Amino acid sequence: MSSRESVFELRQRLRVQRSGLSAAIRQQAALAVAEGLRQWPVFGAAARIAAYWACGGELDPVPALYDVVAAGRAIYLPVLAEDSSDALHFAPYQAGMPLRRNRFGIPEPDVQPAALLAPAQLGLVLTPLLAFDRTGTRLGMGGGFYDRSFAFLRDPHYRGPRPCLLGVGYAFQQLENLARQPWDVPLHAVVTEQGLTVFNTEEGAYDGLLAAEVGTAQL
Repeated sequence: MSSRESVFELRQRLRVQRSGLSAAIRQQAALAVAEGLRQWPVFGAAARIAAYWACGGELDPVPALYDVVAAGRAIYLPVLAEDSSDALHFAPYQAGMPLRRNRFGIPEPDVQPAALLAPAQLGLVLTPLLAFDRTGTRLGMGGGFYDRSFAFLRDPHYRGPRPCLLGVGYAFQQLENLARQPWDVPLHAVVTEQGLTVFNTEEGAYDGLLAAEVGTAQL
């Protein structure tokens, strides 16, 4: 991001670049990410994994989830809250189940409210992004849904479960520095087609996973 480029301009540029990727490049990247995650113990340890429905050229997490399904572990997709909170809940997902589209046109599992999980009930959250930097700062689409939903991870007094936030994207989406706002919730790790980076976040380790895995591992 140049000093003269606004956040709006940066988002626009990255969206155009991402949506311009060919189907072949997207598929190759998704397969590379899937292969890399198979080698990461954290991915194999999480019992409840949240993914996302890839839109606008986002890296497709589906190839990475085949082993999750085969192992009988649960997959969840984000669902926009119907109240004014603009927070996310997470619905169990299986192939072929009924879907509905939210106000952005993104498919969501059509389930009863009792089936939804709160963000803190997840183990690993595959998080879409437009950009990230070497400190784990994430730039999303601008709606703030993930930051609001996982704001409890920034609370120094919070002592409940801490899910792992794993950014999923392409290597070109890594920038040198992103300005971190007070409301931004940093990622614990990022995976691209070129490898996995695990960050040492100020918010501390995530529960039940390998907090000692801090640094960069090229897969």
